[in-house]
Amino acid sequence: MVQYSATRLDAAFAALSDATRRGVLEQLGREDASITDLAAKFHMTLTGMKKHVGVLEQAGLVTTRKVGRVRTCKLDARALEQEAAWIERHRRLWAARFDTLDRIVADLKNREKNDGRRKR
Repeated sequence: MVQYSATRLDAAFAALSDATRRGVLEQLGREDASITDLAAKFHMTLTGMKKHVGVLEQAGLVTTRKVGRVRTCKLDARALEQEAAWIERHRRLWAARFDTLDRIVADLKNREKNDGRRKR
């Protein structure tokens, strides 16, 4: 069984709860970008973007590197692997439960249909 760090998952899902941060991840999935470029793309202040990037960085989804006065952001190579595995585990669990429910409903319908034939 895969073990997940609850703190890591909590931080990642909290970071993903914001539309701007999800947009930043999508942008960084296409190419690395400076905080200045990201701020311009999302029409926000540098300070605001620094805060968003900081949340993503704390969650382990983004890394930053400062060269001179420019801080470049990069999507972490393993970003969202643990989160995707957690989601997949729960997707399989719910799929199995729904498959079981489908079989129960089908069985009840067959019984109802057979009972209706017997009453005629």
